[in-house]
Amino acid sequence: MGDNEQVAKLVAGDQEIDLPIMGGSVGPQVIDVSKLYGNTGFFTYDPGFTSTASCESKITYIDGDEGVLLYRGYPIEELAVKSDFPEVSYLLLNGELPNKAEYEQFVHDVTYHTMLHEQMINFYGGFRRDAHPMAIMCGVVGALSAFYHDSTDINDPHQRMVASFRLVAKMPTIAAMAYKYSAGQPFIYPDNSLSYAENFLNMTFSVPAEKYKASPTLSKAMDRIFILHADHEQNASTSTVRLASSSGANPFACIAAGIACLWGPAHGGANEAVLKMLEEVGSVDKIPEFIAKAKDKNDPFRLMGFGHRVYKNYDPRARVMQQTCHEVLGELGITDDPLLDLAMELERIALEDEYFVEKKLYPNVDFYSGIILRAMGFPTSMFTVLFALARTVGWVAQWNEMIEDPMQKIGRPRQLYTGATKRSYVDLDARG
Repeated sequence: MGDNEQVAKLVAGDQEIDLPIMGGSVGPQVIDVSKLYGNTGFFTYDPGFTSTASCESKITYIDGDEGVLLYRGYPIEELAVKSDFPEVSYLLLNGELPNKAEYEQFVHDVTYHTMLHEQMINFYGGFRRDAHPMAIMCGVVGALSAFYHDSTDINDPHQRMVASFRLVAKMPTIAAMAYKYSAGQPFIYPDNSLSYAENFLNMTFSVPAEKYKASPTLSKAMDRIFILHADHEQNASTSTVRLASSSGANPFACIAAGIACLWGPAHGGANEAVLKMLEEVGSVDKIPEFIAKAKDKNDPFRLMGFGHRVYKNYDPRARVMQQTCHEVLGELGITDDPLLDLAMELERIALEDEYFVEKKLYPNVDFYSGIILRAMGFPTSMFTVLFALARTVGWVAQWNEMIEDPMQKIGRPRQLYTGATKRSYVDLDARG
């Protein structure tokens, strides 16, 4: 180590060793423990890896205490209001915002990859009609590698680029078809004259007998939901994509793994859980009863959509979603939906109640996105699908970064073993 390098001193038993301290461009410093086992025979113990930096990344930064989320250095609030999803996708994938020519070329490349191989339609027919759309997404995305052999070589930069375009472009088509299949409606093919968000809404809600025209307000709301969910640092699904990628798996398999992880209610299913919670509360007059249950430490009931594991302050994405939520409800003129009335009253109470304010249990992005998606006509089973659609570009950016990182190696977490020690086999007849 150089004279100016910072070190952390670790005393383990009768050993004392120096561990390098590494600093990033912003955020907490990290202690490099990569050689700890080799030097001491000790592993670190960190369930959930909540205090462990698993990689070096230049893509997304979160400061949960201050309520900050940056994509490549740009605040999420600015991007959500001033940008659109294709531009944000370019930023995540390439590191910089595009100029006009780069933007137009990127939109063109994504637009002309939106079609699915026609034989893939047969996959949908193999699922039960009542299959959860996320189950369909896992299967169909994983199957992409069976149809696009020319973009599975992860060592070829050109093939990685083509795979990246295909995943970002085809995910709306796959998601819309999952919805159409569950609704018993015919599939609607992509329309290259529409924007990314408009095209998805058209494939989802249009039918051959009646064309669907999304209003600018709804299209912008959909676009913002995509932007706000595009990436979120090393969360469970992103870490899953990276772990799968570390083995050399093809990109479609890695993204399918991410979708499977996202499906969990503690991760991507949170906005679906918000609606289920609202249904459990049932009516505005029961809110005080459930507020009391939420405050009771001995009651297992939880108010879903309030507070966040990472953000100890206001979720920066929720600020944008709150505004968008009220724009959408105003546009649609919804005045007779008890669940939405309930949600709005719950929001009002949470922002004023001393208990919620003191503990910073503010409405988060899942609270507002669930309300918006319900108002737009999406069934709750589609909420996590939309999350997966938006997060795909973040997963792809993280996947590309990992492959290009010379320090990357196959993931191999360690464990604290607490099982039986070595023992001898006893023949079956001799066992009591």
